[in-house]
Amino acid sequence: MLFDRIMEAHAAIRPQVPVTPLEHSAGLSAELGCDLRLKCEHLQPTGSFKLRGATNKLRLLGTEARHTGVIAASTGNHGQAVAHAGALAGVPVLVHVAAGTARPKMAAIRALGAELVVVDGSPIAAELRARRYAREQGVPYISPYNDLDVVAGQGTLGVELAEQAPDLDAVFVAVGGGGLIGGTGTALRGLRPATRVVGVWPENSPCMLRAIEAGRILDVEERPTLSDGTAGAVEPGAVTFPICRSVIHETVTVTEAEIADAMRRLAAAEHWIVEGAAGVALAGLVKTAAAWRGRRVAVVLCGRNIALDTFLAAVRPTRTRRAARAA
Repeated sequence: MLFDRIMEAHAAIRPQVPVTPLEHSAGLSAELGCDLRLKCEHLQPTGSFKLRGATNKLRLLGTEARHTGVIAASTGNHGQAVAHAGALAGVPVLVHVAAGTARPKMAAIRALGAELVVVDGSPIAAELRARRYAREQGVPYISPYNDLDVVAGQGTLGVELAEQAPDLDAVFVAVGGGGLIGGTGTALRGLRPATRVVGVWPENSPCMLRAIEAGRILDVEERPTLSDGTAGAVEPGAVTFPICRSVIHETVTVTEAEIADAMRRLAAAEHWIVEGAAGVALAGLVKTAAAWRGRRVAVVLCGRNIALDTFLAAVRPTRTRRAARAA
């Protein structure tokens, strides 16, 4: 069972993956009318929750795989996580990224010791090429989400939430391939079933949401989004699809303006820089705040890996952004 894998991983990935704080935000609680806790995955060593799944997967590799190395595909955060976990375990890492991946994230992957392959095309094209190359070379492929060992690692976040705040009414999670919300939701269903799991998507990239609505994975038109960490199509046959269908209680979509506003609110209240995907989760709560007044809610701040110029442009007040464009 996935739940059993999560509980095993919860003990096994320490100390490489620290337990992150669940911080009360007095300012945002007052603004939104709820008791808001922020799950600080942006404080992980690689700046995102992805370290959980990567560390869990690498610890389960056999001796031969540790010598041959592993291959991954990433929009940035997963690649950094696999590179970091590989460096600690002495495992060579090759990461495929789409050409549109943020340059700072590419540089961070290289800085952690991994070899990089840049693929022309979309993130899903990089995923499919990486998986094919791994199969041809006989080397393990570590998916960003389409792997139960990776999902189990991400699910340790849900165990921490259950331990840190056993009376949570809801948790808001940004959704891309579904590994984080699938694992977190599975852990909470087993430990704190009363906690509502709310999935949040950018309107510009709602791939898993459309799959859930249609009852099958399908092609979805995507547009550019601040939430590059959740961007990209869902791989055909993804193990996360049925998991997400079973653990997500409510869904919300947010605009790019709402994502930027959430990032700005967080910077003002907590003085933290977070990436667009973290803004997505908070934006989902802001948009539905009336339904959660007086209740205890958590938002997962899934990462901080964003270029400074991109962050500053996003949090600039609307009038200033318009004036800059006009100039």
